[in-house]
Amino acid sequence: MHQHAYGPSSAGSVVLRLGGDVGALIIEAGPDRLGAEIEISPADGGARTHSMVRERLVDPHPCYHAVYPDLSAGRYHVWQNADSVAAEVEVLGGQITWHAL
Repeated sequence: MHQHAYGPSSAGSVVLRLGGDVGALIIEAGPDRLGAEIEISPADGGARTHSMVRERLVDPHPCYHAVYPDLSAGRYHVWQNADSVAAEVEVLGGQITWHAL
């Protein structure tokens, strides 16, 4: 995982298109993961993709999420590091799947 230093995401900065067999995954993380890039990949094989944990300014407290839009419905591996899977999640079409690390 790489570390980057970006500011918080502003309100309305993430747009999710949901429907049919397209869903989204949001991974909840702690402030200690801010700037980390978390990789996911289809559980049945395929290329990995990553998203950075960003601070989201939400009342009453900020939260820390990595957002994966436009995912095909199916099972995904959430990678802990280059060699280890931390979790397997199922993304459903037309829905947002939430997973906490």
